Amino acid sequence: MQIYDSVQKKKVPFEPIRKGEASIYVCGPTVYDDAHLGHARSALAFDLLSRTLKALGYKVTMGKNFTDIDDKIIKKVEETGKSLEEITTHYIARYLEEMDALGVARADIEPKATESLDAIEQMIQKLIEKDAAYVVSSGDVYFDTSKDAHYGDISHRVGEDEENQSRIEHTEEKRNPKDFALWKACKGDEDICFDTAFSRGRPGWHIECSAMIEKHFAKAHGNDTYSIDIHGGGADLLFPHHENEAAQSRCATGHELAKYWMHNGFVQIDGEKMSKSLGNSFFLKDALNVYDGEVLRYYLNSVHYRNNFNFNEEDLLSAKKRLDRLYRLKKRVVPGKGSAVNKAFKEALLEAMSDDLNVSIALSVIDEMVAKANEQLDSNPKEKALKKETIANIEFIDTLLGFGGKEPYAYFQIGIDEALKAKIETLLNERSEAKKAKEFERSDAIRDELTTMGIAIMDTAEGTVWEKA
Repeated sequence: MQIYDSVQKKKVPFEPIRKGEASIYVCGPTVYDDAHLGHARSALAFDLLSRTLKALGYKVTMGKNFTDIDDKIIKKVEETGKSLEEITTHYIARYLEEMDALGVARADIEPKATESLDAIEQMIQKLIEKDAAYVVSSGDVYFDTSKDAHYGDISHRVGEDEENQSRIEHTEEKRNPKDFALWKACKGDEDICFDTAFSRGRPGWHIECSAMIEKHFAKAHGNDTYSIDIHGGGADLLFPHHENEAAQSRCATGHELAKYWMHNGFVQIDGEKMSKSLGNSFFLKDALNVYDGEVLRYYLNSVHYRNNFNFNEEDLLSAKKRLDRLYRLKKRVVPGKGSAVNKAFKEALLEAMSDDLNVSIALSVIDEMVAKANEQLDSNPKEKALKKETIANIEFIDTLLGFGGKEPYAYFQIGIDEALKAKIETLLNERSEAKKAKEFERSDAIRDELTTMGIAIMDTAEGTVWEKA
């Protein structure tokens, strides 16, 4: 398995801390609003990574956090009058539902900031004791970046971004302009606060991931060189978030946070980076109201994870047509049980995905399999061995890439509302009764009516099935 390490800026062999195992931690959402396509892209990228490693025989442990205490969440509390728990519970549940619709597997470990306060306090206290962090008069605690000789090694961008970080977290008591907050003391009458030995307040953003990784991963395998194998997230997290995580973990524990760092590209709409400040954020819930989650999954994964993704409906529809071809093949070979996956096909898919998740080649391999299977079925439509192997191939695609697992006729019913489905089923029942009564003229009239509605039907041994024409 070759992966692109953002620190080394090149593809490198994946050599895990523990043989046969892979630990992955991905930065999850700050739960004050609905997930957008950027959240979906990151989740899908690392779901692909996890699936690929599992297919290669690794035992994978995936962690993804929820930031459930943050200034944006507190602002939402003030605006809505709802409690912190009400808001965060709602958006966590919504996020998980939407990830499920995309076929993203649940993480093995899903820590929340509010449930990790002891670990956060312990790590900050350790940094204070080592003089790598300091408390200012307000009660805020800052990390002293000058105490980390390797600060900047992760992003290689500290110099160009130092001024921005200094402006964001400015206080005259900071030792260095690029020092960042580990703990924010509560001011005035703020009531969303937590007690610690250094002050009453709430954690800074960067510290929570370091503390969670140390709590759930590092202590589990006892390695004194790295806490986890792979740390992942969006490219926008490289600096300052991941740079700061690496620095504070290094100083607190004496070892590196992650052996490898992986980052997915941005989602763009009409070529612009998706951003609320630009007013073009595309919520995932809106996309799922129009398109099936599997179609979105196929489309969002059709571009290599490190590349920026330009979302537009024309490309989405083209991607769906490509997915349609797989399901049309599946219609030709089901129902039935699969045999063994074609060895050459499986090896070709795994070879592509082992090359830093080269999904373009993987999809080309699938297209070739579909074309070849259709050609063989055209010559010999009753070839049982071919049908069984094709079913097994499609099942492996679903395991590795997360699409192709639906019942094919149900797939081609996607996008039809429930009222129309009910009408179609009523007409099909009427047609069935007409056929039983040998009222063939009535039966044909119903078929014609369905055709006019854009519905194609097929009589099979299991009954009549239908789909959008």
